[in-house]
Amino acid sequence: MIRPTVARVDLGVLTRNYRHIAEAVGRERPDRAAPGIIAVIKANAYGHGAVQVARALEDAGADLLACADIEEGAALRAAGVRAEILVFGALSVSDLDGLFDGRLTPTISTPGAARAVQAAAARYRQRVRYHLKIDTGMNRLGFRFDNLRRTLPELLASDHLDLEAVYTHFATADDPGSALFDDQRRRFDRALADIEAMGARPRFRHAANSAALLRDARVWFDRVRPGLLLYGIVPPPLASTVELSPAMTLVSKVVAVKGLRAGDITGYGARFTADRPTTVAIVPAGYADGLDLRMAGRSDVLIRGRRARIVGSVCMDMLMADVTGTDVSPGDDVVIIGSQDAERIDVREIAGAIGSIPWEILCRIGSRIERVYQ
Repeated sequence: MIRPTVARVDLGVLTRNYRHIAEAVGRERPDRAAPGIIAVIKANAYGHGAVQVARALEDAGADLLACADIEEGAALRAAGVRAEILVFGALSVSDLDGLFDGRLTPTISTPGAARAVQAAAARYRQRVRYHLKIDTGMNRLGFRFDNLRRTLPELLASDHLDLEAVYTHFATADDPGSALFDDQRRRFDRALADIEAMGARPRFRHAANSAALLRDARVWFDRVRPGLLLYGIVPPPLASTVELSPAMTLVSKVVAVKGLRAGDITGYGARFTADRPTTVAIVPAGYADGLDLRMAGRSDVLIRGRRARIVGSVCMDMLMADVTGTDVSPGDDVVIIGSQDAERIDVREIAGAIGSIPWEILCRIGSRIERVYQ
């Protein structure tokens, strides 16, 4: 049986988003080859289901997918995904056998990881293609941009490792007011020149996540890395002229309707007290499904084509919505994320209401919510 609360994922919408992104970056650079796409499907494809999304993107022509770690890549291979898979994450404490078993492409971002992958490749008697990550100012992973002549020669001289690509990651691409974005762009250009001066010839370069893709064509380089955009969401506060649609809707059903008298409370903590006769609809979706506690009192759901404010508290397995004045019955459809009649609630709205980000809203949608694909 399927629980009333389900996430519906439209794979046709997803693949259209992929094609529209590819077409958009191609139109912007008619004088030279359009950048390729690295389709980011880490974190269970931002909650959409990594295996199903990977298969759909493969069918749409995607030849390079990106995941967070070896375990995510191994799961994709076990499901029959054939495209090249890039592992973004750190490898220092990973079981590197998975790189070879799953034919995965590693990111090398530290000297320690370089030595570990070199040793594993020698043990397997293989040459491994890798992507080199440069830290241009985010100070998370990567070889520091201004120290490459000291840290890279050993890696570049490896007999078992072949440099496939060089990349970096912007810390403030979604913040138009931050000067760090341009600083990082210039540092990456400097790093690329230094790497070339050391005799390395990577096949391609990449830097642009979804926000950077929208913000500055100078950082598209040879490939772009859409994540949130693939799923039809524009990173706030940016806007986009690319034709995109959200691929996921989160829906449920009303399971009960309850009348409150003036002075009655509803939910844990007695955080909502009715100041008049009030009707609440009970919806079987709660924080165990990934909904944020802060949605109570700040976010709405859609019932009968109208907005209904979440009141009281988001409980483990259910929430309450104020439907006073609306003829609501058990079995009525509820939209938590998506459209109903003329109304729409998207993850940008929810994130803005509770002080979060769209990425978190999507990634937190829980494993007990069944994904229904169409």
